[in-house]
Amino acid sequence: MSDAMTSSPVSQADADRLLKMAKCRVNSKAWCYPGLGGRIMIPLTSTDKREQFRLDVTRSSLDLAKGSYQNRARKTIILARLDFGARPHRNPDDRHVGSPHLHLYREGFGARWAVEVPSDRFPATSTDPWTMLEEFMDFCNVVDRPVIKRALDLA
Repeated sequence: MSDAMTSSPVSQADADRLLKMAKCRVNSKAWCYPGLGGRIMIPLTSTDKREQFRLDVTRSSLDLAKGSYQNRARKTIILARLDFGARPHRNPDDRHVGSPHLHLYREGFGARWAVEVPSDRFPATSTDPWTMLEEFMDFCNVVDRPVIKRALDLA
């Protein structure tokens, strides 16, 4: 295993703590859910304002049902990413995970590993991108949600 694979920006315990940490919007700006090929990066903060996070919402340029929701800490550390409407993902151990799937930070690998989406946490997965966004924010513990205007193609 190379040094790049074994060094991690944060420990697994820190990543787990950051994912569970309550997150709040930083302002009352209204964001528009992106159209095809679009992306928004919404700043979030911990309730004590000591940690900074991002909520990324990305849409495919061709497929209405394809996109991803991602929660990052400290600008670059991907804590969780929900990919939907995508091809199956191959993990570093060559195991394939279908779509939708959930990438979670794993020390030494970053977000290169994916798991099946837990249906108890994401019951609307693969049927409604808007509800999946709500479920993803619940999963990432976004307690004071950013204002996001629903796109017309999601109505």
